[in-house]
Amino acid sequence: MVAAALRCLALAGLALAAPAVPAAPERSTPGAAGDLLQGQPPAPGRYDAVMCVAVGARAADCGAVDAEVLDGGTVDVRIADILYRLERWGEQLGITMMHGTMQVDGFFAPYRWRGRTLTFTDTEKSTRYELTLGARRLG
Repeated sequence: MVAAALRCLALAGLALAAPAVPAAPERSTPGAAGDLLQGQPPAPGRYDAVMCVAVGARAADCGAVDAEVLDGGTVDVRIADILYRLERWGEQLGITMMHGTMQVDGFFAPYRWRGRTLTFTDTEKSTRYELTLGARRLG
């Protein structure tokens, strides 16, 4: 159900006349001062995870996702055939949503890592995201 809802959100984003993605802030490097304010992602690896998405005042829809923390703190989140690439850019998170090889959305947002939970908001679309990493997969 969450995968279908997220797919609908992705397709709805295509139908909207979205303004161009703003210029990227400077890319973050691990250990930069801004990282202390934003928190640190867990160690690189594949994780079982849950992603919750809430649009406007509606309650969040949550579902299981595949997450991979890469070296440098980038996180790839896969929901069926949708990929969210979450990259640290200074004090912002760069979010790129892909459907196959096509980019369907992209934006920058303030973010916070607290333990194994990452939160960020797309203010233009009044959409809140929360990714909670579970157990790290072995092998």
